Amino acid sequence: MELKKSDCIFCKIAEKTIPATVIFENEKVLAFKDLHPKAKIHYLFIPKSHHDSLAEIPKEKMDLMTHLYSAIQEVSEKEGFAQSGYKTLINTGRGGGQEVFHIHVHLLAN
Repeated sequence: MELKKSDCIFCKIAEKTIPATVIFENEKVLAFKDLHPKAKIHYLFIPKSHHDSLAEIPKEKMDLMTHLYSAIQEVSEKEGFAQSGYKTLINTGRGGGQEVFHIHVHLLAN
């Protein structure tokens, strides 16, 4: 992993030191089921490198967002809900409702 924080729960999930129900993984992205789903399908997509929030990703590393959304597209097509639709959500900062300070994208579908 390029960057990590020892006290970050999502870094620990990416390192496989905390269990999660993984639904997608590649070199840069890990996706797993949310423990407290807000929809029938509720997955979290995280980069394996640590960045506190969307606002904290350096401009030269914004391709990270392409990797996250490419994984979302792949999962939605593979699981058959790409055509019916889904919602993606990024909470940024405390004022934006972010609770875990490791950039992540929520994918919700019914």
